[in-house]
Amino acid sequence: MNLNTVPTKGNLMSAKSSLALARQGYELMDKKRNILVREIMDLNDQAKAIQSEIDETFKSAYIALEKANIELGIKNVETFAFNVTPENDIRIKTEIPLVKYKEEKRNPVYSFFGTTESLDQAKASFEKVKDLTIKLSMIENSAYRLAYNIKKTQKRANALKNITIPTYETLTKDITNALEEKEREEFTRLK
Repeated sequence: MNLNTVPTKGNLMSAKSSLALARQGYELMDKKRNILVREIMDLNDQAKAIQSEIDETFKSAYIALEKANIELGIKNVETFAFNVTPENDIRIKTEIPLVKYKEEKRNPVYSFFGTTESLDQAKASFEKVKDLTIKLSMIENSAYRLAYNIKKTQKRANALKNITIPTYETLTKDITNALEEKEREEFTRLK
């Protein structure tokens, strides 16, 4: 037999305080869940805005690239593209999902002689797409972490609501009933 179920006033007070604490914990978990849901909705809106900006920038980048291909020739543009250095500034931490990026202005790796403005526009547009994609990955990463925390908070809130609170309610009710029965027996015995 569990010692907390022994019908004493001390156990009754302990069960009532535990019940009050469990209800307060549930209210806090519910508030936390609502705040996290609101945050993930905000991140979702930001991600949609960045995605639409990426789409527009891609369109302008490919238009500028087509124009550069027409003006300079596909082989020349391909030669310029091979001279672009690989990106080494992006770091992805896996233990804590995090994307780090040092944003800096890069100078073209080709000479301005023999090139056109459309090639410069295409380069600038594709760099903007890269920056926006990195920002989008950071936002999506945050959204995944928030979704995980929402799931965890939901489990805890459900455990409090469906298991802990009903357990303490029945324990309080049983102890109260047992104490009242003892009082009636004592009253009858004294009478």
